[in-house]
Order: sequence, then C-alpha cells, then structure tokens
Amino acid sequence: MVSPDIQYIASPHFNARPDTVVDLIVLHAISLPDGEFGSKYITDLFLGNLDAQAHPSFNSLKSMKVSAHFVVARDGNITQFVATNNRAWHAGESTWQGRDNCNDYSIGIEIIGDERQPFTRRQYTETARLCRTLMAHHPTITKQRIVGHQDIAPSRKWDPGKQWDWSRFRRSLAHIQHLHMGIQ
Repeated sequence: MVSPDIQYIASPHFNARPDTVVDLIVLHAISLPDGEFGSKYITDLFLGNLDAQAHPSFNSLKSMKVSAHFVVARDGNITQFVATNNRAWHAGESTWQGRDNCNDYSIGIEIIGDERQPFTRRQYTETARLCRTLMAHHPTITKQRIVGHQDIAPSRKWDPGKQWDWSRFRRSLAHIQHLHMGIQ
C-alpha cells in the first residue's frame, strides 16, 4: 500500500529481482531537458512516452527503457514508479564493493536537479525521510549503504553531483524519522 503522501505511477520498465537481498540505495539527479526541473518529461521517460520531438536533447533518449523506484521533486513531493520488491532500471552497468549489477539489489531514487543549482531544503528532508522508511522496510540498508550513482558507475556518471551536499543529507538522515506509511 502506498501512502497518500506518495503518488504511485506504474512504470513498465522493471522486472523481477533475482533471489537477492535489497541492501543498497542509489541516489541520482535528473533534469529533462537539462537545467529544467519539471517532472512531466521525467514521468514520460519512465513510462516510455517521451516525445523525442519535444526537445532536441530527447532524441538520444527516444528508445531508452529506464526507470527509478522513486523521484523526489524540487518541492519534496515523491512519486513512486516501481515497487521496491522489483528491479527498476536505474543503475545501468554498475559495481558496488565488488558486486556487479546494482539494479539487482538496490533501490533507485532520482532527485530532480543538476550540477549547476543547489538542491532544495525539502529535497534533503524528504529524501532522508524516504531513505529512513526504506531502511525500516529493508533492514540490511544502512546509512553507509546509501551511495550516489557516481559511486557505482564512476567512469559513466556524475550524479547526484557536486550540488548534492552529502554532509547536509547525512545530518538530515540522522535527525529525521521514517514515514509512517506503507510503500510498495
């Protein structure tokens, strides 16, 4: 059951996880087009409905099948696209602590932002609250097992990038309680 605080929009871009324990959260940053912070195009991308004609940069995304479990908007609103017991397609070719294929054992959280503008206070608060909730549902996820996309795919990815203040996030994570809700 999803909380009324989290909107659920089912992405077709997922599959079953292998028989493994979910023990990692991967934080990402996304803006579509680059530098714009609305969520419509992100939702369209995760649903496989992105109009490649809407912006020149979308042409390279035309046939991509990607998703994340959650997206945290600039105002802190959270949308869930894939149930956490399923494998979302967010990490791509990736390795964490010697284990490949991070999609198999991780939960992906996209935070709407880029490398040029700071993330919002609400994004830090709600991302921390979401992580606390996920940690309560998946006890093998510890604070040390919340990483950035750049940590699991350093030669390919930059996100969540230099604007994501990890110290600020860890302080929020230490002081926030988890959401008292069910998540899928």
